[in-house]
Amino acid sequence: MSLHDDFKPVIAVLTMHDQQRMFRGNHQNFQDILQTGESMGYVVYIVTVRDLNMTGPTVKGYTYNKGSGKWTSKPFPLPHVLYNRIPNREDERKPSVQRKIEECLQSGIELYNPYFFNKWNLFEWLKKSKSTQQLIPHTRRMRSASSLGTVLRTYPYLYLKPESGKAGKGIMMLKFQEKEKLPYRLKIQNTRKSMTYKAATLSKLWARIRKETGHTPYIMQQGIELASSHKRPFDLRVLVQKNGKGQWSVTGIGARLAGSRSITTHVPRGGSVEDPEKLLTELFGEEMTTALMKRVKSTSLMIARQVERGSGHTLGEMSMDLGVDDLGEIWFFEANAKPMKFDEPQIRRRSLERIFQYSAYLARQSAR
Repeated sequence: MSLHDDFKPVIAVLTMHDQQRMFRGNHQNFQDILQTGESMGYVVYIVTVRDLNMTGPTVKGYTYNKGSGKWTSKPFPLPHVLYNRIPNREDERKPSVQRKIEECLQSGIELYNPYFFNKWNLFEWLKKSKSTQQLIPHTRRMRSASSLGTVLRTYPYLYLKPESGKAGKGIMMLKFQEKEKLPYRLKIQNTRKSMTYKAATLSKLWARIRKETGHTPYIMQQGIELASSHKRPFDLRVLVQKNGKGQWSVTGIGARLAGSRSITTHVPRGGSVEDPEKLLTELFGEEMTTALMKRVKSTSLMIARQVERGSGHTLGEMSMDLGVDDLGEIWFFEANAKPMKFDEPQIRRRSLERIFQYSAYLARQSAR
């Protein structure tokens, strides 16, 4: 069958079943997605891994009834494209979910962003290209006290991050000041507050780190002195998505300013949403800011292409955290395969529309 350009594929948002709430995930986000899709003329619904049966003519899907303000279920046609919003890694690791994703990938239904990213893998993928290699702070897996000690001697300021973390959870900051009586300072962040643990020896420090990390795999990463506003560091949050032509493009760039006592810029941890151009102009002036924003865009697209190549899967969107240091150099810290909602209204609107533009492109490609 050949699909003409105004063909509207059936699109389903994939998530997990939930006993109490029917399905898991951010219901408000799902409402926004459905509303955008419907206003663009698409058949769109929510489907759970459990209900996605690819052998029958229809599947049980959920839709939102504006009048009653309730979610209801009804039969829908099988989707052409699945937008994967399985909310967390624990769900994704379940054998039944793994099997369903594999089944989708082989069924002819287009599914993009099949898996969450692992931080270590991201850095490995980016190291493979000369152009993205230089954007990465020095990063190693944290395996032993001695390897930590070795890295600290070269980079006395480090971040310790879980390989599969989310929203800044479990991140610690470590500084080594050789001349001090207690040379090791470990800053541990809880939801809003952070506490500092000081240690005289590497073995005491390591014991405390192990207490915090348990069996979770961690990476250690060179700390970068980020550009800051009123002594609060900020980074840039970039959303890249594929458009209706299947090409990567920048949907929007936001800035996140760290909370006064926070070690990360995440909003749930006290960070705030700011205008990137305003913050950069304060520091670098207008002319350099214009050039910087251009570089941030081209860098983001280069990273997205390299991450997609490394992952070996079809990707349609990712958000990434980029830092700018005092000299105006750009650094890559993190990419997320399931971007959170952007608070900036114009970015938000465009991000919702792009889901459908790219899905329509995918469906046309697979039908050729």
